[in-house]
Amino acid sequence: MIFTVAIDGPAAAGKGTIARAVSERFGFACLDTGLLYRAVGAKVAAGMEPVAAAKSLSAEDLGRGDLRSAAAGEAASRVAAMPEVRAALVEFQRGFALRSGGAVLDGRDIGTVICPDAEVKLFVTASDEVRAHRRWLELRAAGEEVSEARVLEELRARDARDTARADAPLRAAPDAVLLDTTELSIDAAVEKAVAAIEERIGQGRE
Repeated sequence: MIFTVAIDGPAAAGKGTIARAVSERFGFACLDTGLLYRAVGAKVAAGMEPVAAAKSLSAEDLGRGDLRSAAAGEAASRVAAMPEVRAALVEFQRGFALRSGGAVLDGRDIGTVICPDAEVKLFVTASDEVRAHRRWLELRAAGEEVSEARVLEELRARDARDTARADAPLRAAPDAVLLDTTELSIDAAVEKAVAAIEERIGQGRE
């Protein structure tokens, strides 16, 4: 069975957590496409040319322990604005989406560019302040010393880059289900996502 779930949204909205929970619930393979760009950004920071870095990605690159850092996120946002880098990663993502057994991908252009024909599209969002607080807690837990105000400033700057870039900007697909997690618990957000997927699976069986 080929069944694709596309989950998009800005940083720290909860899309990654929802994607992992959905993949476990339905037995789908899961790809955090943001890690692809974080890994490319890390290789560029180490001196590699962006397109070459994208074309040479390996499983080992995606397993690096520093890809969740604030610096990696900034690097990811910058290389993601390069059309040549995005083009180099498109086929990898599309191939993953069409694997047998179902797949869930989360990122910023999955429902609009990578998988416009996905069976289910979700756009996960939350207020700037709530997202910044979540990210600040994550960074603090990882041992990074940064103020919450700085995190909010960087998050807004990244949002501006992601939504304003000419190639594959961050936006909800017209047929995406909007999921605002500002006042939702993780469990409640996951259940809403699961309900949308179960409804679509049910329609396919009719």
